[in-house]
Amino acid sequence: MSECIFCKIVSGEIPCMKVFEDKLTFAFMDIAKDVDGHILVVPKKHVKNVLDCDEETLSAVMKTVKTVSNHLTEHCGYEGVNLLNASDESAGQSVPHFHIHIIPRKNGDGIDAWPVFKGAKEDIQTVFENVKM
Repeated sequence: MSECIFCKIVSGEIPCMKVFEDKLTFAFMDIAKDVDGHILVVPKKHVKNVLDCDEETLSAVMKTVKTVSNHLTEHCGYEGVNLLNASDESAGQSVPHFHIHIIPRKNGDGIDAWPVFKGAKEDIQTVFENVKM
């Protein structure tokens, strides 16, 4: 897509700090400067989010997420990672191109990457009946 910032990064139209690339995926540093080592993994082809993603692309993205995460923990001094994704505007997705955030972690780093929820509003059995497959 001509107006998608991540498509422009993948095509080289916008410069980035590329961490990893293969045939189907691209990983680069997030410029938000919010957490040291924050990396984004995107498919090279434009897919809005995980809900629109075909299995081959999703598999490739997750393979790259694992490759980059393993590199961070095996070679860069990190001990773990948080993986974050928002699919659809209702979930907080701000860039309409599927992406996974990798947040590298160290024990005692003070990062609280887990959201604070205000509590369920519906009976769990009722929700279960609605969502079971």
